[in-house]
Amino acid sequence: MSGRTHGKRSAVTCLYKCDNACFHPAPNTSENGYFRDIANAVLSRRAALTGGAAAAAAIVIGANVVGGGQAASAAVPAGKGGAAFGFTPIAPVPYTVDAFTVPEGFRWDPIIRWGDPIFDAADAFDPMQQTAEKQARQFGYNCDYLDIIAHPNGKRAVLVANNEYTNAPIMFPPAATEEERLEQLRVTMAAHGMSIVELERKHKGSTWRYVVGAPRNRRITASTPFAVDGPAAGSDLLKTQDDPAGTTILGTFGNCAGGTTPWGTVLSGEENFNGYFRAENTGDSLTARGRRRYGLTPNASSYGWEAVDARFDARQPGYENEPHRHGWIIEVDPENPDEPPVKHTAMGRMKHEGANVTISASGHAVAYMGDDERFDYLYKFVSRDTFRPGKSAKARAHNKTLLSNGSLYVARFSGDSPASEITGTGALPADGQFDGTGEWVPLVVDNESVVPGVTTDEVLVFTRLAADAVGATKMDRCEDVQPSPRSGRVYVACTNNTARGTGTNEGATEVNPRNVNRDGHVIEITEAGEDAAATTFGWSILILAGDPSVNALTYFAGFPADQVSPISCPDNLAFDSAGNLWISTDGQPGTIGYNDGLFRVPLEGAERGNVQQFLAVPRDAETCGPVIHDTDQSVFVAVQHPGEEGSWEAQNSYFPDYVPAGALEGGKWGGPRPSVVQVTRA
Repeated sequence: MSGRTHGKRSAVTCLYKCDNACFHPAPNTSENGYFRDIANAVLSRRAALTGGAAAAAAIVIGANVVGGGQAASAAVPAGKGGAAFGFTPIAPVPYTVDAFTVPEGFRWDPIIRWGDPIFDAADAFDPMQQTAEKQARQFGYNCDYLDIIAHPNGKRAVLVANNEYTNAPIMFPPAATEEERLEQLRVTMAAHGMSIVELERKHKGSTWRYVVGAPRNRRITASTPFAVDGPAAGSDLLKTQDDPAGTTILGTFGNCAGGTTPWGTVLSGEENFNGYFRAENTGDSLTARGRRRYGLTPNASSYGWEAVDARFDARQPGYENEPHRHGWIIEVDPENPDEPPVKHTAMGRMKHEGANVTISASGHAVAYMGDDERFDYLYKFVSRDTFRPGKSAKARAHNKTLLSNGSLYVARFSGDSPASEITGTGALPADGQFDGTGEWVPLVVDNESVVPGVTTDEVLVFTRLAADAVGATKMDRCEDVQPSPRSGRVYVACTNNTARGTGTNEGATEVNPRNVNRDGHVIEITEAGEDAAATTFGWSILILAGDPSVNALTYFAGFPADQVSPISCPDNLAFDSAGNLWISTDGQPGTIGYNDGLFRVPLEGAERGNVQQFLAVPRDAETCGPVIHDTDQSVFVAVQHPGEEGSWEAQNSYFPDYVPAGALEGGKWGGPRPSVVQVTRA
């Protein structure tokens, strides 16, 4: 388990987070129309730019301003296209450093940590005495998606966080008995899911603290009952012996990114669910093909939950469909802690990174979603019904149904450069940028399948197979997909794909222009007519990531590469009040040798593309969230899997408390605890 994997993550991260995905062939073995074939048919840049897509592409192209800028060591002031608050970018932090690093003049404070009690102070954290019952009443492990939804008075808020996965070897001492081992498995089940807590503070701009026992506090775990809605609710593909109606599902896990809706609910994406199950995958039935396409195998699961809950062994009669009940977008209302969360089948089943909603010009809710797997796809959902503005209970109740019915699309990209100019190195083509047009190919329209020979519930349960059939473009791990609230342009973080161009795998394409793509890239999309519900779009690559000091073939929207902060493996995205893009990373220690961090990128004017590092997380950790309340002088991040390459006996990190190594004094634990952190001015 030592060292780094093909994807440049920690080996421990790969085992628990994605079931060692990089050690297996990519599940997408389809022969759909490759991007290179499309590019060969394009005779010129102008030939590709026709109709509404041409206008969209022209907007993207015209936004690429090449000009001077300030070096990464200079403070960047507030202003148009700049920051709502200025800071001096930090220097990259070597991957062996166990520290949370912020710019000069700023401070950081943990708001809540793994194991902190959220209902009763009597549930105080004690790693030597953890039980599943206690853990279900404490803040969960490995926080990922995060939002801080503030009350207008500025003194109250609610914090919502995903708890994606667990790492038992650094959470507990080795089990002394079989019963202790089984209880530790139950604890990990209770540590997954989501955590919701109320916050309070003295005044605007001060540090938040969470409130034990507040009315909206809530834990959602691997055993919480979920309602199911949409066209696949009640399908035979979702029924089990415990749920013969196929309308109530227990639990959520592998929750990665998410999104907060315009009506105030929170979405969460169920990502690497395959690693939690054992399932036979041989044969040519739809279910068998679907299992292979989603990476399910009959091998023992990464977590071993089948030892304490039979539903995780889908080889057993009555549980064959259990894996179909995971891999959805879920919706939670933080204002109603007694209301069951919902799994939305209309939005398709995949390894959802998350979902982010905007309202189109026609009033429809539009959600953008990435499927986080090598060579998988980018999706969009458009609601059947329209958004009702206003804060009335009636309007909110209606809006909470918008994701239950609608149309599901998958992206097909075309480039405007000859295939001979896409060399796989990252070298720009003759026109000076990677760009082109695209279309949203329908899979379901108003709840009805448009994939020949495939029913609606089959499209939604086996969405990857349906997308294969229509020739979607294979991508380099689409993670977070965020529409800008200011410009409406959509940003896609493609984290990496070290398998591209290797063996029989597809090689470089203009939208994924590097073979063995270890550093990743960010794509900028402009919908035709600037309408989120459009079916065509223009696109360009905003950032081709890496460390410019060692790789000259990086690109930062035309900004001088020698003046930016090095960045690799873009993951989560967010925006500030000035319209700047913020990028958190996952994997830098194994690619460019630095701790992961949070970076700001202006998108307009002379500073466009100037990547500036704001913070770095501790050793072995991933930067998640993030939430930018810049007008409030606050930035929030979720620090996931700090010290993950350590062990109980030899911990690698002591974040966030930094108690002396090995200390267990006064009830304090001296090992790492995933936490939500607030950064404010000192």
